[in-house]
Amino acid sequence: MLWLFFALGSAFFAGVTAILAKIGIENVNSTLATAVRTVVVLIFSWLMVFIVGSQGGIADITGRTLIFIVLSGLATGASWLCYFRALQLGDVNKVAPIDKSSTVLTILLAFIFLGEPVSLPQGVGVVAIGAGTLLMISKKETAGEVKSNNWLIYALLSALFASLTSIFGKIGVENVESNLGTAIRTVVVLVMAWLMVFITGEQKGIKHISRRSWLFLILSGIATGASWLCYYRALQDGPASVVVPIDKLSILVTIIFSGVVLHEKLTRRAAVGLVLIIIGTGAMLL
Repeated sequence: MLWLFFALGSAFFAGVTAILAKIGIENVNSTLATAVRTVVVLIFSWLMVFIVGSQGGIADITGRTLIFIVLSGLATGASWLCYFRALQLGDVNKVAPIDKSSTVLTILLAFIFLGEPVSLPQGVGVVAIGAGTLLMISKKETAGEVKSNNWLIYALLSALFASLTSIFGKIGVENVESNLGTAIRTVVVLVMAWLMVFITGEQKGIKHISRRSWLFLILSGIATGASWLCYYRALQDGPASVVVPIDKLSILVTIIFSGVVLHEKLTRRAAVGLVLIIIGTGAMLL
């Protein structure tokens, strides 16, 4: 059951990541910020590879495994780009629930592609999470706020790619040491992120990043690296249909910190939605 502690660690660090990133990308292009953060995660992940001595396992990686690790990396990169763009455009306590709703799709994909059974409690959990997410993001917008709803599109895409990341990652790390698998995936994300930066011409914005933004982008990168390492270590030993819901409890960490640090208010309706998401997540663990 050691994988359970890694799953909980993943949830905590993932929750902190959203807050640190929100502060870091305040005056920075989201694509550039994603690329900068990925450099930090890359350093962190490969440092762990050499600490545990798993670098020798590179020669044992099969072509099939490498393909799925690369696919997982591409899905992660796409999810990141969409997620941090959504964070830049919308409130953390509205973006995070949608991103975490990828649990629903992941459960279905795990059933279809990995053959993991869906029990009655998990089915109830899916419904509760879906209902909770709708309650957290739905509210009447004023005329001046309607224009900002582009964040919703990016948040939904982030959830879609995140679910694909979980499935590809589960298959890709089956026969690979978790730290090594994470590090290889990070290389893929790094290449993808910086390619997008140069395609959009945002590399010129590096010199305009403030010290404060640098600090929080680096901290968010470290938190992401820690979350990844815990998450894929948990996926290696535990079932995706259980590890993923636990990881999604990071929304609780995110909501708490969004209120304390960012002073984002949670409405009564959204609070009910949050409770439903937590209950749904708990049901999936039965």
